[in-house]
Amino acid sequence: QAELGKPQRSCYTLPGFDFSYGLYIHRTDGGVPEAIGHWNTVKPRTGLVQKMPRDFITMNRGALKAGYTTAHEFNLYYKAKDIRRKNGEHSHFKRCPPEVPADLTYGITTRSCTSFSDLLQHKYKELWMEQQRALTAALRVEKKKV
Repeated sequence: QAELGKPQRSCYTLPGFDFSYGLYIHRTDGGVPEAIGHWNTVKPRTGLVQKMPRDFITMNRGALKAGYTTAHEFNLYYKAKDIRRKNGEHSHFKRCPPEVPADLTYGITTRSCTSFSDLLQHKYKELWMEQQRALTAALRVEKKKV
């Protein structure tokens, strides 16, 4: 019961030092001798064979050749002639990957390297200044024409 005027504690009392956590399973908890002496292996299931998906394209073609046109007739044909796909037909990887040259690199190409000598000599600043001078000179010539 909560003490008067104090909030309830949000923790539980833990068991004593002699308590061990977890489950003890008699069949498999034999320690190392049990693990070495008995190999519990899973036997493969032979009865579980994956059913291949239906080949609706072939069944639809056959139903049309037989003269069926309504959905009810198609369903009856599906029940009568259950055609399944072949083993490799439903695989997404039935085609080989395209042949590509050995030196082809996917993705975005890297930009050309900037030489350190151009950076140290302020080459890019000089180029920008020349462009600005040419632009202002072109604007002056245009103003004189007006």
